[in-house]
Amino acid sequence: MKRHHNHWPHIAVLVAGLCSLSTGLAAEEEKKPDNEVSFNAALTSDYRYRGISQTRLDPALQGGADYVHNPTGLYAGTWLSTIKWIKDAGGDANIEWDIYGGKRGNLSDAITYDVGGLYYFYPSNGLRPNANTFELYGQLGFGPAYVKYSHSLTNLFGTADSKGSGYLDVGANVDASNGFTVNLHAGRQNLRHNGSLSYTDYKIGVTKDLGVCTVALAWFKADTRAYLSPGRDNLGKSGAVLTVSKTF
Repeated sequence: MKRHHNHWPHIAVLVAGLCSLSTGLAAEEEKKPDNEVSFNAALTSDYRYRGISQTRLDPALQGGADYVHNPTGLYAGTWLSTIKWIKDAGGDANIEWDIYGGKRGNLSDAITYDVGGLYYFYPSNGLRPNANTFELYGQLGFGPAYVKYSHSLTNLFGTADSKGSGYLDVGANVDASNGFTVNLHAGRQNLRHNGSLSYTDYKIGVTKDLGVCTVALAWFKADTRAYLSPGRDNLGKSGAVLTVSKTF
């Protein structure tokens, strides 16, 4: 029998709990310090990455920390999320741990850039090939719009002979006033030497800044049926995802 996922009541309770946390800081405009450290936490009804559920269409707990040197734009950070796909693939990890660093800044008054590297670490995942992945990325921003390309220097997420795979991400985050932002995205994942696993994904969403936290509701879809859960659910199927996050 096909499973039906009904996590919305539980997510609603978690949303209320996270948003009730207080940072104890006044919301005042002030000059950014040279060295800035921030922390983030999130709860999501489904961890979708590049359109594919990483949690078997189930909720995830996420969090991380970031450092930025504002005068130079150099930054580094780490981020973790609960996952299920490694165990579904026969491995033995239930955490994704990302470590990244790079540099961002302005090429002109109208164009921004962001370049860096990202290592996806799945502790003791036990997959062959190993699921750990390293990508280099570069992004150009044009007002609310951006284009980003990521290129793997290793096999991509445990897929054999996939070194050199690329992901093209085009999107925009448009200010809709009153704390609302419209999020638009289309991406193309090309897996080198694994054409049947390549696909295109889409996202349309809206984010609301509530001051005490941020709530996002988005629709995702990936045009592939190559990624299935053990219960044969399509992990890229159309679905709505609710996320609440907070930065400290």
